[in-house]
Amino acid sequence: MTQPNPRPLPADSAATALPEAALRAARRAVVDARAGLPVLLLGATPLVILAAETATEASLAEFRALTAGAPILLLAPTRAAAVLHQPVPPGPATALSLPPGKLTAAALLALADPISTQGAPPAGLCALPAEAEAALALAKLGRLLPAVLAAPASTEAASSLLAVSPAALRAAQSDASATLLRVSEAKVPLEEAEDARVVAFRPSDGGIEHIAILIGRPELAEAPLVRIHSECFTGDLLGSLRCDCGPQLHQALRRMSAEGAGVLLYMAQEGRGIGLVNKLRAYALQDAGLDTLDANRALGWGADERSFAPAATMLKALAITRVRLLTNNPDKVSGLVAHGIEIAGRVRHAIAANGVNDAYLETKARRFGHLLG
Repeated sequence: MTQPNPRPLPADSAATALPEAALRAARRAVVDARAGLPVLLLGATPLVILAAETATEASLAEFRALTAGAPILLLAPTRAAAVLHQPVPPGPATALSLPPGKLTAAALLALADPISTQGAPPAGLCALPAEAEAALALAKLGRLLPAVLAAPASTEAASSLLAVSPAALRAAQSDASATLLRVSEAKVPLEEAEDARVVAFRPSDGGIEHIAILIGRPELAEAPLVRIHSECFTGDLLGSLRCDCGPQLHQALRRMSAEGAGVLLYMAQEGRGIGLVNKLRAYALQDAGLDTLDANRALGWGADERSFAPAATMLKALAITRVRLLTNNPDKVSGLVAHGIEIAGRVRHAIAANGVNDAYLETKARRFGHLLG
């Protein structure tokens, strides 16, 4: 059955405090960043910013024409330390000065990407602008490498570029995860559970939809079995042996079917929220010797970038506020509780190692605190 009139679900307070035009600008800025276009970041000293990953020679030329000062490169501290081969001060971002002369798109990507084989120009630490964290937030919203070229804006920039405020970018991060539209629903009999329905929820920023798979009538149960499952293209679809995601997905559906009711929330949070492209980059770093956590950090991402706000919002929309959570991850328990879902109990959901993912599972237990025992 299709939902004929999509209705907005409760929005995050940080997002609703801003005018809709500001949020719209933030969403458009993400599209521009992914397309390799400069954006004007407002603030005490307006900056022209350009995502390092998608920069081209043409966009670098536009960047230079619209700036009035020396460019700097904003990186996550973990990536900056690797570039400089020295420790850097902790914080939300690090600013690197760039040598005089023409900076190429290839050299910029080499500074941003630990996988790149291109030679990178030397760089040193410099003062961090107040808007640095917001600049990196723009790259993260686009699921790009958190690396941004920035320079003071010229007077022509305001009439040439899309302008966005740091507050709008911060709000867009929370708005996308907490404001959802319930857009469609249909019966979808599954191999593990014939009595299944699929309900789609679309983020207000127009991003990738989250999916709720309902087995039976979980809304009638006192505390139905619920699993929050982050999408995993490699594990769920391709059957990758590097993780336990595919077996966890199918085992969860079988358990819910055996109980007669349950909800599996299939979240658009690939790679703990860093996206498929960055997850593949992390895999390459793991093949070079890093574990899951350190690979994410080497790319400039946090160990886990997920928010559990959308999962809680979806459950409330389904009239489910008390659950038994099928998980080994204590963060999922605390994340749902923080957003108003009562946890009647945690149900263990461990999958045996397969000879390929043994180190991955050990890292989940040792460094992420998953309860696999």
